[in-house]
Formats: sequence, C-alpha cells, structure tokens
Amino acid sequence: MKKIVVSLMVLGILSMTAPAFAGTHGVNGKVSGRSVGASLLSLIIWPGIGQAVNDCSYEKDVTHAVLGLTGVFRIWSFYDALVDRKGGVWNNRI
Repeated sequence: MKKIVVSLMVLGILSMTAPAFAGTHGVNGKVSGRSVGASLLSLIIWPGIGQAVNDCSYEKDVTHAVLGLTGVFRIWSFYDALVDRKGGVWNNRI
C-alpha cells in the first residue's frame, strides 16, 4: 500500500511540471487585484474562470476549463490567471 501511495505522489509531483514543457508563447501581464481574484477563482472553483475574468480569448477559456478535469492543471491555471498571461492559446500549445 505504501508503494502505491508513494508512486501516486511522485507521479503527481512530476505531472505538475507538465505545463512548463507545453511550449507556451504567452506574454505575462501585471499582477493586479483583478488578476489575484481571477487566479483564486481558477484555483478554488474551476480552471478557466480566471481566464474569462481576465478577458482572455474564448479558446483559452475553453482549453483551461477542459484541462481542468485533471487536478494538476488547476495550479497552472492559477499561475496563468495571476500573472494575467496573454497569448498561449491552443495554437501555441495552451
């Protein structure tokens, strides 16, 4: 049982770095009160909501919402909304 739990923990930690290798080409904006609120919405409620609050493109909103089905993507969506990153839609690999 311990080996299974440890294996799942290791896989979870390794999968958190997956968005960093996605080949994104977005440009970071500035952290503001709105972006902090948007990032918390992405983390707590559902990924993609923060991108919608930050007025990102529809494709990016949908991509974040669909990939939000994986629990790990919430962290990337949180960061993406926090820095109000523009660009990096599906054509640029999220």
